[in-house]
Amino acid sequence: MTDKNSKASSVLSGPIKGQASAPGDKSISHRAMIFGAMAHGTTTVSGLLEGADIMSTANAMRAFGADITRGDDGIWTVTGCGADGFTSPKGDVDCGNAGTGVRLIMGAASGYPVSARYVGDASLSSRPMGRVTIPLLEMGAGITSDAGDDKLPITVQGRSDLTPISYAPPVASAQVKSCLLLAGLNAKGTTEITESHLTRDHTENMLKAFGATLTQDKRDDGQIIRLSGPQSLSGCHVVVPGDPSSAAFLIIGALIIPGSDVIIKNVMMNPTRTGLFDTLIEMGGFLRTDNFRTSGGEVLADIHVKYSKLTGIVVPPQRAPSMIDEYPVLAVAASFAKGTTVMDGIGELRVKESDRIAASAALLKAIGADVTEMDSGLNVTGSDGAPLPGGATITTHHDHRIAMSALIAGLRCEASVAVDDASMIATSFPSFFALMAELGANITDAGAA
Repeated sequence: MTDKNSKASSVLSGPIKGQASAPGDKSISHRAMIFGAMAHGTTTVSGLLEGADIMSTANAMRAFGADITRGDDGIWTVTGCGADGFTSPKGDVDCGNAGTGVRLIMGAASGYPVSARYVGDASLSSRPMGRVTIPLLEMGAGITSDAGDDKLPITVQGRSDLTPISYAPPVASAQVKSCLLLAGLNAKGTTEITESHLTRDHTENMLKAFGATLTQDKRDDGQIIRLSGPQSLSGCHVVVPGDPSSAAFLIIGALIIPGSDVIIKNVMMNPTRTGLFDTLIEMGGFLRTDNFRTSGGEVLADIHVKYSKLTGIVVPPQRAPSMIDEYPVLAVAASFAKGTTVMDGIGELRVKESDRIAASAALLKAIGADVTEMDSGLNVTGSDGAPLPGGATITTHHDHRIAMSALIAGLRCEASVAVDDASMIATSFPSFFALMAELGANITDAGAA
């Protein structure tokens, strides 16, 4: 893990080769902590992503009354609140940089008669919460923000008799869906969520693993989910698969550096998360998946990646929900492809940890790539495999994915590419620098000096 505000840099690298395991999936890790805290009995979790975001969620669940410990064997144990329910925290619930964490926790806690004030770091405090607070208000929760807007700090007063609603999120969002399903567990009646496009379904899968009952009616590109409450959860064992969003950085590093040959093990292959893999294959990338197996309701596989000459494509906008976090590093891959890659329909990226459309465009311009920023996307014309000039320090806006994308880009640049702050990489990929070093990547972590 790097020190606060530590810098890191990368520069033209020889091939990266070898085997690596992707870190535990961030989405599954958040849910394991939250579901386990709500459940009756004990939940054990192996392979948990021990990044800063997940630790923020674990601490939040402790504040609501759950007992959470880590064994010497790396297995986490969560003793849930069960029939007693959550208790009001004694202080603020600090969610750090965890957008998924705070939105899911707000939903979970809304179904109990407890009051909690949610705070976060500067990045999280700039992100809109109205997408979850508006429907939670409709369900009967009491919600106030310190500044009178939809930003943290926000205080939520929950209740044990929430009113179920039928809701169609205006923007396809697994966070909104999950928030409302967790609230619906303690509502009296049927909560119904209509998705126009399928989003990651980890919440539905895990609710079933914890003993909940729900229905999913697939329609066109979306679905209608119905959950009748109140329902209780029962503790279980959760095996956290490798995170495809983190694996993306290793994959694209291998694709753009001549001679590279990498196998990434234990990657989740849930179809709501593999849009990037489909896109890279369409661009001509060598990605071969082997050794498929199932664990905890999720399919895992090993991914074999080799250097490839990529060609620009038009990425289907409807694919965005299945790869929304991967567009910054896809933009890096596109900057070394032949021709133009069009990425549109991704306006959601403007309200992530940073404005990821603007930040990705600034990154590519700084290293000498040809990029055009649009209201809801990017057009990137690549170098046809040739190195880019580089020689820039990238402003990360405290965004871990922008930082890692910049460092991967630097591996194919003639002059060093630095990031102004590498500390937040620990939120999602604490082993990033160690894994890249093992594979032979030319990345320097100043925080480790």
